[in-house]
Amino acid sequence: MKKFNSVKAVRVTALVLYDILMIVLADIMSLFLRFDFTTPVNYSTYFYNLIKFLPITIIITLAVFLFMHLYQSLWQFASVYEYSLVFYASLISYTISTVLRLLLDLTLPRSCYFISFVIFCFAAVGGRVVYRVLRNHRHTAFKSNANMRRVMLIGAGDAANMLLREFNVSNLQDTRRVVCIIDDDVSKHGSRMYGITIVGGRDKIKETVEKYGVQEIIFAIPSAPPEEKAEILNICKTLNCSMKTLPGISQIVKNEAISDSLVNVDVNDLLGRQPVKTDVEAIIGYIKDKTVVVTGGGGSIGSELCRQIASHGPKKLIIIDIYENNAYDIQMELIRTCPKVEIAVLIASVRDEKRIDDIFREHRPDIVFHAAAHKHVPLMEVSPAEAVKNNVFGTLNTVRAADRNGVSRFVMISTDKAVNPTNVMGATKRICEMIVQTYDKISKTEFVAVRFGNVLGSNGSVIPLFKKQIADGGPVTVTHCGIIRYFMTIPEAVSLVLRAGAFAKGGEIFVLDMGKPVKILDLAENLIRLSGRTPYVDIKIEFTGLRPGEKLYEELLMSEEGLEATSDEMIYIGKPVTFDSDEFLKKVESMRTVLANNGDIKAAVSEIVPIHVQKEE
Repeated sequence: MKKFNSVKAVRVTALVLYDILMIVLADIMSLFLRFDFTTPVNYSTYFYNLIKFLPITIIITLAVFLFMHLYQSLWQFASVYEYSLVFYASLISYTISTVLRLLLDLTLPRSCYFISFVIFCFAAVGGRVVYRVLRNHRHTAFKSNANMRRVMLIGAGDAANMLLREFNVSNLQDTRRVVCIIDDDVSKHGSRMYGITIVGGRDKIKETVEKYGVQEIIFAIPSAPPEEKAEILNICKTLNCSMKTLPGISQIVKNEAISDSLVNVDVNDLLGRQPVKTDVEAIIGYIKDKTVVVTGGGGSIGSELCRQIASHGPKKLIIIDIYENNAYDIQMELIRTCPKVEIAVLIASVRDEKRIDDIFREHRPDIVFHAAAHKHVPLMEVSPAEAVKNNVFGTLNTVRAADRNGVSRFVMISTDKAVNPTNVMGATKRICEMIVQTYDKISKTEFVAVRFGNVLGSNGSVIPLFKKQIADGGPVTVTHCGIIRYFMTIPEAVSLVLRAGAFAKGGEIFVLDMGKPVKILDLAENLIRLSGRTPYVDIKIEFTGLRPGEKLYEELLMSEEGLEATSDEMIYIGKPVTFDSDEFLKKVESMRTVLANNGDIKAAVSEIVPIHVQKEE
C-alpha cells in the first residue's frame, strides 16, 4: 500500500509540475506571438503585468483542475470524456483569470488571452495523450509475439470497443493479441479499431483464420439473437480455434476488467433457438400466498423449481428430499436469496407412504410438484425393482397423500422416455403418468404431468460427462454414431413445469416444442472444437454401443396421442390415451407381490406398459 501511495504521489506531482510549466510557457509564448517576437515600447509593461499575475493564474488553474478531479484520473485509461474535461477546466480557469486581470488592471493585449488559452489547452491535452501512448507502448513493445495467442474478434460494436481498449492497456492481456476483426456491417469493412483491421463479414471467417494464423476466436456481440449467434458459431466450430464469448454489457460492467467477463462458448448457444419464457404473472397468480411442496427438491430440476417458486411469493415452501446434502444446499441458498419466504426442509422418502401422508396432513399444501424419481436408464435396467419402488410407488404414495389431504394441484415431472419405452425407467414413468391420469378422474385434485426431453447440465447428463472427458484428454465416449436427443436447459424445463401448473385443468400431459433434435455425435465434436482441439486427432471419440434399454431417438408423443395447442405457442397438450383405470390399478398393486417375492419385475412392468426392445442399427 505504501508503495502504491508513493507511486501515485510521484505521478500527481509530475503532472502538477507539468501543468505549471505549461501555464508559464503559454503566457510567455502568447506575448511573443502577439508581437511577432519583437519588443515594442510598451512590451516591458505587458511583461510586468504577465509576471505579476502569473502566480494567480497558476493557483486558479490548479484549483479548477483539482476541483474537476483531473489529478485523480488514470491517464493510461483516458477516453474522450477525460480529455473533454481538460478542455472545460482550461476554459473555466482562463475565463476566471481574464476577469481578474481586468479587475486588477493587469491587462495584456486582448488576443493574448485567447492565444494563451489555446496553447495551454493543447499542451495539457497533448501531454496526457503522449503519456498514454508512451505508457501503452512500453506495455506492448517488449512482448514476444511467439508466445501470444492470435485472436480474432467477431463484432465491431460497443463490447468489442471495450475489450480492445483493455487489450491495449491491461497487463492481464499479455498472452493474447487481436489480429483481425469480423463484422457483417459492410460500411465498416476496411476500417480500423485501435489499429486492428475489420477484414469483412462472417463469410470471411474461414479464410481470415488461415491468413492470420488465428488461434482463438472471441464472440463480442452480446446482443446477437440466438439464431444469428448459432449460425456464426457453427462456422467457427469447424475451425481449429478455441472460442470464448462475452456476456451482456450489463454483466460486463459488474467486473473490474472486461477480460474477467470472457467465458467459454456454451454449447447451449449452438442449439439456435430462443429460450422458453415463463408467463410470470400466471405463475404468481396460482403460487403467491400458497403452501407449495416440491418432492426431490434437492435435485437438478427440483432445486430450480424451488428457486423459481420461492421468488414468486409463496406462503410456505416445503422441500422434501431423501438426500440430505442436496436438501441442505438448496435450503442455505434460499435462506440467503429469499429470506422472507418460510421454508421447511424435510428429509423423507416418497417410498414411505405414512411419512409423506403425515407431512401433507401437517402442512396442508395447496400445490405439489413431484420431481422425486430415479432417472438413469442404464442403472435402472440393472436395478428394476428400485425403479418401481421409487418411481411407481413413490408417485402413487404422493398422489394418494395429495388426494386425501385436499391438495388443489399436483404436477408430476415426466420424460420423453415414457413414450414407447425401451427401458424400465421409461416404462415406470409412463406408469406414473397413468397414475396421475387415473386419480384425476376420481379426485378433486387437479393432476397433470409434464413431459420433456434431456436437460442440459443436469446431474448425470451427457454435457458434463463430455466436458470432463475432454478436460482429461479423452477419449470422448458416444454410445452410437446415429443417436439423437431433444435438449432443453434447466430453466426452460422448470418454466414448462410451472406453466403447466398455470394451465392445469386436470388429466393433461403437457409437452414442450423443443425444436430440432440434436445428434449426440455432433454435440461431442462441437464441444471438442470449442475447446480448441480437433476431433479424432487431439481428442479421440469412441463408440461404446447402445446401453441396455437406450433408444437411438426419443419421442414426445405416442402414436395414439395428438397435440392440442395452448395459449403458449411453445407448449402443447397430449390428448389422453384411454385405458381401464380399475384394471390398471390392480396390475400396479400386483407388483407389490412381485417385489415382495423377488419375482420378475421387468415382466410385471411390461404387462402394464410394453417395453419395446430396440435393435442396434
